[in-house]
Amino acid sequence: MTGRQLVVAALGGICRVMWGFPPRMIPYIVAWRGTARGLLWFMVNMPCYLWVLYAIGPVRTHLACIVISLYNGCRYCAYGHAYALELIYLRDHDRLFPVDARTIAGWYELETRRIAAQVRVVLQEAGMHVEAMWSDRILGLASGEQYPIDRDEARLMHLVRIVGLMNTVAIANSVEPDEAHDTVNKNRPLKLRYAQLRALGAA
Repeated sequence: MTGRQLVVAALGGICRVMWGFPPRMIPYIVAWRGTARGLLWFMVNMPCYLWVLYAIGPVRTHLACIVISLYNGCRYCAYGHAYALELIYLRDHDRLFPVDARTIAGWYELETRRIAAQVRVVLQEAGMHVEAMWSDRILGLASGEQYPIDRDEARLMHLVRIVGLMNTVAIANSVEPDEAHDTVNKNRPLKLRYAQLRALGAA
């Protein structure tokens, strides 16, 4: 096994422990950054991502990643975080999120104003009115039209950079969506219930 293969396997193993699967993105990140730099990138940025997740909570973190990814035109990342948001919403509210992850990820081709409008509407339908206003702020930070004004927004700007790099690599390699980018992805009963409810809705 080469050094690159070892790094890919090790990073995939870390993600498998956290999320229950090795993301398809990992080999592409390592190939793009190089073996040593790819490993370093993960070792520096994953703790930063986890700190943001802890500081602002999983709902807002995934929402931020969705908005950033849609703005950048990345279907892969938008889907992974939208699916995570769906599962968390079902777990916490005992009902489906108004729009499924594949539909949300399909908004990556929309212009910025349409993205903002679509996200705002679905969040309001979900009863997440504060997050609907907050999502506009994320889009402003991602587009560079606004600047961070406090510590939380400074963390979000770091998230903009982390997710932006992943978006770039995913788009360049046409990476197909995989699973939910969150520990909730390991909750098999919840995922089964989600699939059953979505199937009933589509029937």
